[in-house]
Amino acid sequence: MYVKICGLREPGHVTAAVEAGADAVGFVLTRSPRRITPALARELAAAVPPHVLTVAVFAGETPDEVRAAALEAGVRAVQLHGDHPCEDFAALRDLGLTLVRAGSASADPHCGAFGEDLLIVDAPRPGSGEPWDWAAVRGRPTGQWMLAGGLDPANVAEAIDAARPWGVDVSSGVETAPGVKDAGLIREFVAAARAAAPAR
Repeated sequence: MYVKICGLREPGHVTAAVEAGADAVGFVLTRSPRRITPALARELAAAVPPHVLTVAVFAGETPDEVRAAALEAGVRAVQLHGDHPCEDFAALRDLGLTLVRAGSASADPHCGAFGEDLLIVDAPRPGSGEPWDWAAVRGRPTGQWMLAGGLDPANVAEAIDAARPWGVDVSSGVETAPGVKDAGLIREFVAAARAAAPAR
């Protein structure tokens, strides 16, 4: 079970995610309570070992804006959240970074449909942190796709059983307040997700 911890802002929480065994860590470089600067993202990403994917998250920025911020941040992946057209992914392909497409379950559920490497299927209201009908997407997404939206340490096993994703992505579910991560919750989430992974 691939696990991504998103919206990290502090070195201690990045360390907690890496030590817990997270496969990817996300830094939000767009409008959000979790937003950080590309310069801070670079500092945080520099401490992440090569086997953990560092992801810069954007929503609505132009490809040129994404390119400039991602290069400054020194990340290994770019996530475009929301209604980004195929052309935006094509415009960033030459960066040689992993491309991640994130959107609601109503978007095209096939990983790679927009030229992306990874897909995140989020709640109908992305970023709300509210649980939703995870079972509604079971059997629809294909390829390397992560389930997101309302996940936390207490319900991630239920969500995995309902949707059968390749991976999971969490942000607010490991926070004590908007934008304030908790190292203990991060560890609990990774452990719960891994324990719930179905046999392949």
